[in-house]
Amino acid sequence: MEITEATWERLLALRQGAADITATDAAHALYSPIAGAREQFVLAQVGQSLDGRIATPAGDARDISGPDGLAHLHRCRALVDAVIVGVGTVRADDPKLSVRMVKGPAPVRVVVDCHAVLEGGESLFHDGGAPVIVFRSASAKGRPLPTAEVVDLEPKPRGLDPRDILDALARRNLLRVLVEGGARTIARFIDAGLVDRLHVAISPIIIGSGPSGIMLSPIERLAGAHRPMTEVYNLGSDILFDCQLERRSASDRQGEDDRVADPA
Repeated sequence: MEITEATWERLLALRQGAADITATDAAHALYSPIAGAREQFVLAQVGQSLDGRIATPAGDARDISGPDGLAHLHRCRALVDAVIVGVGTVRADDPKLSVRMVKGPAPVRVVVDCHAVLEGGESLFHDGGAPVIVFRSASAKGRPLPTAEVVDLEPKPRGLDPRDILDALARRNLLRVLVEGGARTIARFIDAGLVDRLHVAISPIIIGSGPSGIMLSPIERLAGAHRPMTEVYNLGSDILFDCQLERRSASDRQGEDDRVADPA
């Protein structure tokens, strides 16, 4: 897949509300569902090795994605309103969650910190970047966080409900959401039936051991596995699987106990 400057400008215009255009290029097919979403749209993104790892056992996650995989991730950030990570990702990687490799607006940065373990010294509170929202359990006692909006949510039996998180973001007009990590946070949004698209970018590297990219609830038989409609894109340094998941309605989810909990 090649993406020209003209195509990217059209996608940014689509993100800002311009009418969609008829285009047949691969870049438009991949990114227009994100940029053109006018109602709530949730994209989950995983960058992993050939053997499904996102880090070494010691936690080294640098350079798993190739340069084209990283550029893809930054394009996704530029096309959404907010990017979500769990507190484990912040503590392990201290990410900026910014748009540095492509032209475009930076999304609001959202951290799920159920037990209020963030201390306020993390980079995203001091880097002068996009606004930060931190979701905590209403029962947690945490430190004040400089420059961040702290939102207290009532916890469910296994932590914070992903639907409550999305609803709180929607009230702030943050409708297009990227769930970027970690593996448990992504899995719980998928288990809850709240993800529209899953992007899995695979880099030609074999790690051999370490955490996996997605940690879904276990199943007994393959008949219960997700089998989404999928398009495959050659990004250059990485191969991308664009998976269309089936988002469940509120009535379908009623009574389910799929929750976001730390660590993520």
